[in-house]
Amino acid sequence: MDYIVNHYTGYDEQARFDHRHNLVEFLTTMHYIEKYLTPGARVLEAGAGTGRYSRVIADKGHQVEAVELVPYNIEVFKSLRTSKQNINITQGNALDLYMFAGDTFDITLVLGPLYHLFTEDDKRKCITEALRVTKPGGIVFAAYVISDLAFLYDGILLNRWDTSNYMALGKIDPLTFTSSSTPEDVFELVRKEDIDRLMEPFAIKRLHYVATTLISRAVRDTLSSIDDKTFDMYMRHHFVLCERPDMVGMTSHSLDIFQK
Repeated sequence: MDYIVNHYTGYDEQARFDHRHNLVEFLTTMHYIEKYLTPGARVLEAGAGTGRYSRVIADKGHQVEAVELVPYNIEVFKSLRTSKQNINITQGNALDLYMFAGDTFDITLVLGPLYHLFTEDDKRKCITEALRVTKPGGIVFAAYVISDLAFLYDGILLNRWDTSNYMALGKIDPLTFTSSSTPEDVFELVRKEDIDRLMEPFAIKRLHYVATTLISRAVRDTLSSIDDKTFDMYMRHHFVLCERPDMVGMTSHSLDIFQK
């Protein structure tokens, strides 16, 4: 947990979505959340960060319980919460949502914790807790960081990583390009087949598997320069593609949406 706390302390998570290439992720995630928000729905966000999603959902008139691990993020979240937003903020860990009874929430959001879990046991514990607190028939949203576009974008296009060194350390397989992360790397990178394997033991119904960003990070400079009309067309095209099985691997983030 220290690696996570150190990474996010002082980090401007709130400003991340000010950039259009990251806004694609936010708009896509909200697009799918809004499909399942019903009047009076109770919503839990486990790993709420600075509350970007929680606050928007509360503005729509819903009661939100927000759980966040990092004290710095909680301070920022509280500073941004308004008196009209019905949000309770609790410091806690998505691996143990002991503060909530089972079958409580209509929607449970896990939009960050799985980025930072490095064993299948911990990941399944996180999913198990999310399902436990969700009502029968309720919906869980689980987000992941996907490895291949991260390799292509950060490792090749921007040269942010020393890819040869990562291969020498065993973090990237030189033949299959599968990735292997440890807690000091902060982020766990996966492929869809890893997510499918993770979810095999759970009696759930997958509703959507969504590539929330597609290539938006790779074309970030273009997205920052186009006008609003063109960006709107980009987003409409994005929504046509983001669930296509032949496209979902080419994304830096994905969203698994399933029903209890």
